[in-house]
Amino acid sequence: MVNVEQLIKKAIENKKNSYSPYSKFRVSAVVVTDTGKVFYGVNIENASYSPTICAERSAISAAISSGERKIDTIIITGDSGYTYPCGVCRQVIREFMDKDGKIIIAKDENDYKIFSIDDLLPNSFSKEDVENV
Repeated sequence: MVNVEQLIKKAIENKKNSYSPYSKFRVSAVVVTDTGKVFYGVNIENASYSPTICAERSAISAAISSGERKIDTIIITGDSGYTYPCGVCRQVIREFMDKDGKIIIAKDENDYKIFSIDDLLPNSFSKEDVENV
């Protein structure tokens, strides 16, 4: 069982690892896989902006690089208000999260919202679509 409040605290603490010298907007993500392993990610900016990687993809990349293939929960927190994943991150989350997975957008450990991938990316294109071709 995932302790959401505890993981949100860890995600907030992890923002200190963000490399965001240009936007000054720190984002942290925590991924919990179906095996219960926890991975952390932060946004990593680049002076030319397009090679910038979001915290969500950073955490997912860490999980996939460690051999994990299924995300159960992802927690996302930023420096102001609710920080939602961008479109690219939503598509990457969809690749590794089943429809019953949880996306938690948190201001703090007492103020958060829980979504499914279908909530944030309805009618998405997925590996199931490719398999049916």
